[in-house]
Amino acid sequence: MGKSKQRYDMLSWAVRLEGRSLWSENANPGVSVYGESLRKFSGTEYRRWDPTRSKLAAAIMRTKRNKSLLLPVAGSTILYLGAGHGTSISHLHDHLCGADNDLNGRIVAVDLAPRCLRDLTHLASARPGLVAILGDARKHFGWGVLMPHQVNWLFQDVAQSGQVEIFIDACRRFLTVGGLGLLSLKAASERWTGEGEHVLFTKVEQQLIENGFDVEESIKLTGYEDNHVLFVARRVE
Repeated sequence: MGKSKQRYDMLSWAVRLEGRSLWSENANPGVSVYGESLRKFSGTEYRRWDPTRSKLAAAIMRTKRNKSLLLPVAGSTILYLGAGHGTSISHLHDHLCGADNDLNGRIVAVDLAPRCLRDLTHLASARPGLVAILGDARKHFGWGVLMPHQVNWLFQDVAQSGQVEIFIDACRRFLTVGGLGLLSLKAASERWTGEGEHVLFTKVEQQLIENGFDVEESIKLTGYEDNHVLFVARRVE
């Protein structure tokens, strides 16, 4: 008997699930962004998307629904609050923009830390379509003018108290009605009365619903990012 072919799924034109490993087609061939593995599939170079380094990748691996639903539409404009050093951003760029931004996508990446901005700016220099902004996710007046139109996909990963309020305010200004907002919530960054994380996350879900969102899924990132839940919230009003 011949060897059976390894099964894989294409979550988008550029994102590939090979066994238990997630990969994105490298928009900057030959270059590893954060030390991730490079590998060729059928002659095309991919970068391993490490779910222990990316909460979006962790959510893709942990979701109980169609994994591709968590990805934005290739070629669209998205907003990412709390962009960090660019791990998730780089893989989103692979999917959203492609090499030389052939798909005409745009990622507006906002972070408060100058050190992160330096890394993001360096990343943007080799990846057209990535816009790095030094700004506070709470204070839209400082950078909101760079977002003249609302987007259909918004991701937030800010490790500070008031994450839910920051997310709601940002979505009201920048996310279209019907658009998808993803909130990565770290329990330790929120103030709560000690009832336990389950109670906290339940209250957050209720708060999102009361503020005009349909919470499609609450994804526990246990095993990749402990004490984290990623809320997949559709803006409905």
